[in-house]
Amino acid sequence: MKRQAGSKGGKRGGGAIHTLTSWVPSTHRPTIMGTRGMVSSGHYLATLAGVRMLQQGGNAVDAGVAAGLCINVLHPDMTNLGGVAPIMIYLADKGEVVTIPGLGVWPQAASVGFFQEKAGGKIPLGVLRSVVPAAADAWITALDRYGTATFAQAAESAIELAEGGFPVFEFLHSQIEEYQGVLSRWPSTAEIFLPQGRPPAVGEVLVQRDLAHTLKRMAAAERGHHQERHAGLMAARDLFYRGDIAATIVRFCQEQGGLLTMEDLDRFQVGVEEPVKTDYRGYEVYCCGPWCQGPVLAQALNLLEGYDLTALGHNTLDYVHLLTEALKLVFADREQHYGDPRFIPVPIGGLLSKQYAQQRRELINPNQAWPEMPPPGQPGRVEGDAAAVLSRRRGPLGSSGPVPADTSYVCTVDSRGNAFSATFSDPISDTPIVPGLGITISSRGSQSWLDSAHPSSVQPGKRPRLTPNPAMVLKDGRPFMVFGTPGGDVQCQAMLQALLNIVEFGMDPQQAVEAPRFATFSFPNSFYPHRYYPGRLDVEGRFPGRVLAGLKARGHGVRKWADWDPAAGAVCAIVIDPETGVLKGGADPRRFSYALGW
Repeated sequence: MKRQAGSKGGKRGGGAIHTLTSWVPSTHRPTIMGTRGMVSSGHYLATLAGVRMLQQGGNAVDAGVAAGLCINVLHPDMTNLGGVAPIMIYLADKGEVVTIPGLGVWPQAASVGFFQEKAGGKIPLGVLRSVVPAAADAWITALDRYGTATFAQAAESAIELAEGGFPVFEFLHSQIEEYQGVLSRWPSTAEIFLPQGRPPAVGEVLVQRDLAHTLKRMAAAERGHHQERHAGLMAARDLFYRGDIAATIVRFCQEQGGLLTMEDLDRFQVGVEEPVKTDYRGYEVYCCGPWCQGPVLAQALNLLEGYDLTALGHNTLDYVHLLTEALKLVFADREQHYGDPRFIPVPIGGLLSKQYAQQRRELINPNQAWPEMPPPGQPGRVEGDAAAVLSRRRGPLGSSGPVPADTSYVCTVDSRGNAFSATFSDPISDTPIVPGLGITISSRGSQSWLDSAHPSSVQPGKRPRLTPNPAMVLKDGRPFMVFGTPGGDVQCQAMLQALLNIVEFGMDPQQAVEAPRFATFSFPNSFYPHRYYPGRLDVEGRFPGRVLAGLKARGHGVRKWADWDPAAGAVCAIVIDPETGVLKGGADPRRFSYALGW
């Protein structure tokens, strides 16, 4: 908060002179502070549901799942119970960070050859891009292993919002309006989201009775084992992956020409994996593994650690140029190396080594932008002369076109010191609603390639390379920051800038998420058809004209975003003060994110 000069008021009650002091926030929203619990998420009603769970005695995992299930209801344009839900959790009693991938696999019948022969060499809209739904398993796995609530307790608010409805907000209305042409092609989707043949207006109540019924059926299956919590959670899960819900999903998928079978669902489990991490100036930054783009954040921090960022100045010409060029190098590595490590050998140790970062740093020219995606590195092997590497330019890939955005996020911290971070996704605009269930079948096959040599090629049982990637930061072994964002390929870029705003420039989390942002697109987009924009750099309109002019002079293909453009991401963050333990929540006003604590 910035203090303005006070003014003296007149005499009151016996002639006392009162000094009136006005306080004006330095941000559009105040930083939310508390000591007992904090939730920040992509919608205020979901945040409220998470706080309710904390106040009822639940831990951070219970609160995170409750909020996440609510966003599956509130943000069908961005997320789905039948979609993906990568999760990261800090366990205070063990001092341990774990991840739940929350990402489905390709059906056993899927292959590059199938799409070349049967789909015209494309990954089309609809169920042909469907992989096994993973979000339901991820939420239940989190509750079962690390939570204290039942599924029914965690889903209570979501059921209420789905069955009783909620007022349509501006962002949801605009998304349904934008994708109306696609949604109208699928009667099961149009029936819910295009009532009366049009998008619901802002303020109209949107009801999703089938989704409520699905959640209630899972809760009812759980209640059949009311004396044993684990058995109850597994009963809810089995209904979705082995029972009637699974059968309905498979039947509809196959009727629509899709590939999923009961065996694909029955054999699936999200599991639990270790995160990857790096050390940045004494902060331990944890990211999800190379089955998603999570390591991009860690690699970028390794590169930037070799510079005095504070001396460059926040969002100056030199600062924006440096971060952009570092990100280009990392995205080149993402394109070359990242994929499901159960199928390909990802050299993650080499990619995250400080020696490799030092090597790659030599390819950053402080006065000239790479005009396209740089060549990828070969970790573990000496690159040789930097100038020789610079001459190996990669040619244009893909084509131009719109950049999709479809994700939301939630983070929570409880009074015991547990922390929860989840980035979940899959919209109603990629695959149709399953009649009677109110859910879609995860469309994340769109993040695979129809190129057998690509590390994220289509293969049976393989996970696509995912964009959603929750993260957290520890300091001296204790949680310091929990954060994430929607935004596709912008996610790691927005997260990087928000983190640096805090650790390099001393911002509080609300200042950090509101600061102007930029993003490079000089690499193949993660979504099919993987469009590529050589040299493109999008910059929010709040940047000074001299910075934009300087970036253009250095060779960046600058495009202006509008002020507060949702395409720049919507970072939510919670920072834990290491000295006082005070929780500080930030929520990005670029979308409908809100933080709440007490």
